[in-house]
Amino acid sequence: MPKLAANLSMMFNEVPFLDRFDAAAKAGFTAVEFLFPYEWPAAELKRRLAANGLTQALFNMAPGDWAGGERGLASLPGRVQEFRDSVAKALDYAEILDCKLVHCMAGIPPAGTHPVTAAALFASNVAWAAEQAQKAGRRLALEPINHRDMPGYHLNTMAQGAAVVDALGIDRVGLQFDVYHCQTTEGDVTKRMEALFGRIVHMQIADVPARNEPGTGEIGWEFVLRRIDELGYTGWVGCEYRPAGDTVAGLAWRGRFGV
Repeated sequence: MPKLAANLSMMFNEVPFLDRFDAAAKAGFTAVEFLFPYEWPAAELKRRLAANGLTQALFNMAPGDWAGGERGLASLPGRVQEFRDSVAKALDYAEILDCKLVHCMAGIPPAGTHPVTAAALFASNVAWAAEQAQKAGRRLALEPINHRDMPGYHLNTMAQGAAVVDALGIDRVGLQFDVYHCQTTEGDVTKRMEALFGRIVHMQIADVPARNEPGTGEIGWEFVLRRIDELGYTGWVGCEYRPAGDTVAGLAWRGRFGV
């Protein structure tokens, strides 16, 4: 049975963010993930985790100017020092939260950036960040994101992500396999999962096309979730979906699919 982590950026939005830890625990979750922790002191987040017996499964490095449309810094020209500062800050949070994985967002290169330039920057930045993470006892996760939700995002296929993992080593970098993004961009989800299984360090789920909870769209979840088990995956599966209605009521899908 897959181990589920509640994504607190998307779920339990009926209450303020810091109250979502308690809400997730009451709903039966034993782990959480979220996009960005930096608005709150790490010590306060740690207190909420401990009070509810929760594991921090994953969070993202700072994305740059999120409100301005930035979605990561790793492939952006002229931002190397800012990227490195974001790595240091993320690893500080990861230490306090006892979080083993940190997602390094590739970013959307500015218009006019040559693809070779973006790719070279991305490779160099990720290699540097992976080395820092390894020294700190953490590991980077790289997530391909579909171009419908994030047009122009540098990393958008599972093969691209896997190539970076192979180049840098699974001990330092792993693939974040998001079923929603994979289905939207490429399809053939379970075959890709099987082919890339040895590189996957974190998984996330949401249905297609609306990114709501499993069972609301086109994906055959009974088969997908069973295949995750059959492959022997033991990591966390983040519920990175937008509830179609009330979060707790929407969790009925867990009983439907036996998780």
